[in-house]
Amino acid sequence: MSFTNETLIPCDKKRKILTLVFIVEDKKILLGMKKRGFGVGKWNGFGGKVDVGKETIEEAAQRELQEECGLTALDLQQRGIIFFEFEKEIDELFEVHLFMATKYSGTAAETEEMLPEWYDLDDIPYRFMWVDDKHWLPIAIAGKNLKAHFVFSDMKTIKNFELQLLA
Repeated sequence: MSFTNETLIPCDKKRKILTLVFIVEDKKILLGMKKRGFGVGKWNGFGGKVDVGKETIEEAAQRELQEECGLTALDLQQRGIIFFEFEKEIDELFEVHLFMATKYSGTAAETEEMLPEWYDLDDIPYRFMWVDDKHWLPIAIAGKNLKAHFVFSDMKTIKNFELQLLA
């Protein structure tokens, strides 16, 4: 499936292209505790900045997954695009390309940036994650494609959002 990068809510901020990867296996999901930088102290998937012009979005997703937990996804599938807009703290619009995988090689290991841990799918620690995750992560886990746009009034509060399921 091809995902368009048109925003759901008008925004003229400069874009920062990012990736986010979740590994799901045997009714468990691999999350990483962010140890430094943006999102420190939160559980999340693995990902980061795309080096535009030097790598594809999928290559960036694989690179970030490898750097942050030592895994290589063998069946990486894009599930959507999520836009994150922060009214106060950040001047860029984050365009996050969301990927899921169920097969991988390697062993998840702690790195300088992330501490990986497996969670049961029915016990995902949403209260220790970004507040938007509960709106879209179950959709992606269910194998559905999505597009979403979240506007944050501050780093913890969603002011507005739109979410679309895609065919």
